[in-house]
Amino acid sequence: MNRKLIRPTLSEIQDQLGTRIQRRKPTPPEQTSAENFYYIKQMQARTRMVVVLDGGEIIHGVIEWYDKNCIKVHRQNEPNLLIMKSAVRYMYKDPEFREGGNGNGFPNIE
Repeated sequence: MNRKLIRPTLSEIQDQLGTRIQRRKPTPPEQTSAENFYYIKQMQARTRMVVVLDGGEIIHGVIEWYDKNCIKVHRQNEPNLLIMKSAVRYMYKDPEFREGGNGNGFPNIE
């Protein structure tokens, strides 16, 4: 009783793998709305922000308005600025701003 071992050839295995549907991860959405959520949260709370531009300039103020390409920063005792998002290196909450300010987004001056 000689039994013959049946083993598929390499080309047969490759053909079987080729017929399977390749499952890929779906591409992430272009817009996640995380940025929109962040801007809305800071605008509603009138959080004083520090915006650092690509040229190294530092802007202090409250984000008053935003759209796809730019943000409007309200500054106390200085002109308001419309800043292109492409010119912003990064931004963060102003650490000098004390909670419980005067309600306009600027710290109490004592």
